[in-house]
Parts: sequence; structure tokens; C-alpha cells
Amino acid sequence: MTQVTVLTGARRRRDWSDEERLEILHEAFSPGACVADVARRRDVSRGLIYLWRRTALRQVQEAFVPAVIEDDPGSVGSASAAKPEAAIVLELTDGRRL
Repeated sequence: MTQVTVLTGARRRRDWSDEERLEILHEAFSPGACVADVARRRDVSRGLIYLWRRTALRQVQEAFVPAVIEDDPGSVGSASAAKPEAAIVLELTDGRRL
């Protein structure tokens, strides 16, 4: 038996909050998940899920700032021997610090 949702009133479209969209995206693109199954279960179009993903990726890419790794930090900057103060230090698994 299938379920039918009837939207009445002036609004004919369903609105999803940002939290609901992120929850659906997380569920649809988690390892082993099938987008079609999630879409069917959540009663949303597969195409809309992919549209939400493209929009979310675009927003993340606009906010991304690439990191620069320098092998010899002494070659760039002032001639002073004092160690520059770092705002952010990343410690990598191979022991390098950025």
C-alpha cells in the first residue's frame, strides 16, 4: 500500500529546514546508503537531494581556505632569527608541524 501526501492551501511546496536537509544529506551519502532508498523513505525527490548536495558543496568550497605547507620556513619572511608567532599550529601524523 502506498502513502499519499496531499498538500492543501495556498502553499503547494513542502519546506525543509536546514537541519532536515543536512540530516537527509548525511543519511543519503553515508557509506553503503542508496540515495533512491533514502529519497523514497523521506518522501523527497532524488534530484532534490542531489541539488541540496551541490548547493552545500558550493557553500563549503567558497568558505575553504587552502593551507600552504613550507618545507623551509626560514626561507620566507623577515631576516630576523626570532621564531614567528603562529595563530594556528597543525600537527600531522608524520610529525610535521604547520
